[in-house]
Amino acid sequence: MGKIIKNSWALFTGFGIIIISHGFQGNLLGIRSVIENFSFIATGTMMSGYFVGFFIGATMVPKLVTKVGHIRVFAAFASMASLSSLIHVVFVDPYVWILARFLTGFSMIGIFIIVESWLNDRANNKTRGKVLSLYMLITYVGMALGNFLLNVSNPRYYEPFILISLLFSIALIPILLTKRKPPKFKKTTSIKFKELFKISPFGSFSMICTGFIFAPIFSLLSVYAITMKLTIFETSLLLVGVMLAGALFQWPIGSLSDKYDRRKIIIGSSTAAVIFSISAIFVSGAGNSLSNFFIESSVSFNYFSTAMDKTKLFISIILLAGVTLPLFALNLALVNDYIPKEKFVAAGGGLNIIFGLGAMAGPIMCSTLMRFLGPNGFFIHLLIFLFAIIVFGFYRLSQRAIEDNPESTFTSLPTSITPLGIELDPDTGVDLSNTEEKK
Repeated sequence: MGKIIKNSWALFTGFGIIIISHGFQGNLLGIRSVIENFSFIATGTMMSGYFVGFFIGATMVPKLVTKVGHIRVFAAFASMASLSSLIHVVFVDPYVWILARFLTGFSMIGIFIIVESWLNDRANNKTRGKVLSLYMLITYVGMALGNFLLNVSNPRYYEPFILISLLFSIALIPILLTKRKPPKFKKTTSIKFKELFKISPFGSFSMICTGFIFAPIFSLLSVYAITMKLTIFETSLLLVGVMLAGALFQWPIGSLSDKYDRRKIIIGSSTAAVIFSISAIFVSGAGNSLSNFFIESSVSFNYFSTAMDKTKLFISIILLAGVTLPLFALNLALVNDYIPKEKFVAAGGGLNIIFGLGAMAGPIMCSTLMRFLGPNGFFIHLLIFLFAIIVFGFYRLSQRAIEDNPESTFTSLPTSITPLGIELDPDTGVDLSNTEEKK
């Protein structure tokens, strides 16, 4: 591990700073949109702009890297991300912010592709598992630290946006000063949607539902928290708890999925998420007619009251995140159960696209429900797609027996992973022996 850090410290440092600023920016915008009295739908559309840019960038960035090179493209996208942060503070308008979030999403996918391509070049067959673990650690820790930065200055002012721009600019320094040559860009392929649904109908269906679920969790949870009158500090603690739970729950849930039918684990995780979502609605208090309905229907239970119980709300949301966030990697592993390992990376590319389709629409749909049902429409949105996963999962259990594929195992992966990052999983069978070992 020490050799990996020594050889790639500039890359990891620059990426870590970018992840901190990225985690900071997304939730800062959610809080600021509430302060500026943006409508739920306007805010949701703005958040979807990020995923649209992310989705479009995934198809365009590889061509740019091939033509221009890693370092120049990285510098351009980091500068674009820095610029988008300043656009938010100069033009406080939801329509302008939609464009700015699009630019951020377009920039971030470019950064992720370049970083993961570089990591592939640094890794070999003996070290890529460690490289992936370090990449995961930096991603989760960076996102958590970014949420803590919400307490640095009042989101109402311009200073937080300047700090984000500054961090993106600082991240360029170690990358641009590195002496090591950038790698040759390797193009990746993906399996078509129709083939993926034929390979694993449940895995593919669950993945698009996961996109609808994850995007609001990562983009609108801060909006929910501020709307429910949580303080900035309380909101930051909640967001950090969500990120840490998402990281910590990956391994026990993933371990269970390697021992038992992975479909049952996905159904079980979704069922637990349903329970925690309903619990969050109950303990949030009588903030809207939806809460009133549930509370009046459960007067016999002492656990529920008409006043918000912040402790129980925090626990419910954090546990909800813990059992939900492993779904991305579970879906990927489920599809891999039905294909040979040489197709793992291509399948991951196709599933990334399916996930992206759900992620683009998720914030808009969720914000619409919040507009008409109040803040707890956030959880109603999650419940719709969690129930969809459960129902379709039970149907598929009745249609297909479990198939054991010893080549496929669960690997914890961030939702921002690209096919280049998936190659770092030792189980993919991709030969990286001609990279680091021959340098």
